[in-house]
Amino acid sequence: MANGFSLGSFSRPGRSVTAPPRAGWRSPHPPRYPSWGVSAQSEDRVPVSKRHRPPVVAVTGAASGVGRAFLSKVASSADFRRVVAIDAQRGDVTDVTWRVLDIRDPLLANRISDVDVLVHLAGDFSLDGDPAERRAYNLRAAQTVLTASAAARVRRVVLVTSAMVYGADADNPVPLPEDAPVAAEPDTGVVGDHLEIESLVRRSLRAHPGLEVVVLRPAALVGPEVDTVVTRHFEAPRLLVVKGCLPRWQFCHVDDLVSALELAALGHVNGVVAVGSEGWLEMEQVEEVSGVRRFELPAGLTFSTAQRLHRLGITPAPATDLHYVVYPWVVDCATLRAAGWKPAWTNEAALRELMTYREGKHAVVGRRLSGKDATLTAAGATVAVIGTAAIVRAARRKKKI
Repeated sequence: MANGFSLGSFSRPGRSVTAPPRAGWRSPHPPRYPSWGVSAQSEDRVPVSKRHRPPVVAVTGAASGVGRAFLSKVASSADFRRVVAIDAQRGDVTDVTWRVLDIRDPLLANRISDVDVLVHLAGDFSLDGDPAERRAYNLRAAQTVLTASAAARVRRVVLVTSAMVYGADADNPVPLPEDAPVAAEPDTGVVGDHLEIESLVRRSLRAHPGLEVVVLRPAALVGPEVDTVVTRHFEAPRLLVVKGCLPRWQFCHVDDLVSALELAALGHVNGVVAVGSEGWLEMEQVEEVSGVRRFELPAGLTFSTAQRLHRLGITPAPATDLHYVVYPWVVDCATLRAAGWKPAWTNEAALRELMTYREGKHAVVGRRLSGKDATLTAAGATVAVIGTAAIVRAARRKKKI
């Protein structure tokens, strides 16, 4: 799927100089991937919003998902002189200039020569596709966008990754500051894609010092068509928790991500920007709002079972992704707050909307169930991870056929 929200010849993220953490805070473990920001040269440049002429903005992945949502928001905005929509197929938003092409096409530079700001929202973040193909697509798309933007003298590029890059850990401070170390585990899952994309950005800043890049890191995203490890967690008949640590929940509604993207496109924020609703929900509040009770298991059993299931190909996400539904990764949206931005959605309202998307869907440890599998799982007393025993038996029977 080329418009959702695959390992090629790209290297792992490299090291770079980072901004010092907030005074008085210390990372619970050394960063694997340091934080980064805009290039030094870009700090003295005049923000796009202060130029006399409104900028021309281009949006990739404009036909669906977050790309379409952002395109619909800015299509009639007086803050932009013109809006260019880029996708492999033409979408249904009017009053914009459509340019149909594969975002990985090296000829992209020729199609954005008249663009001031490019908002890159094309990506494949499907849980059920082939991980290698997904990563190859995402990295090639991001690399092409960054290279083409520099060649076409686009002033600013805005990308979206995820606050998951900070990593989820029982010892994480709540909330995490934006300049906290990037400490997520590199793996074959979607989080690994985000880490690799941010590595591309760091290398691009070194290779093209005149290019401004803003990276938005949203909390757990909620909205139509959003399908992630987190949203599938709430499709389970019980909410898994591990003994000794209760998660804190923070969400980011697509509407709030869109408004943050608009600020970034206009030059009101720079560097790494966290996006999410204010504060967080404790587990008791989540149970009350969702109407779903928790199911507690020892951490060792939880992660070892999830690892075995993933190794057998039964669950789509690696075991490390399970950390994001049992440990905290709440972020402080200080940069947006300083720019005067306020989220329109509370965590409670976002969770209520998420629960409306749950109807008719059943998942265990990130694996979507249907029909007989869903009945077996819901009927079992060991509802969450232990309930996957039914899935294991079903998968083994299927392999024997």
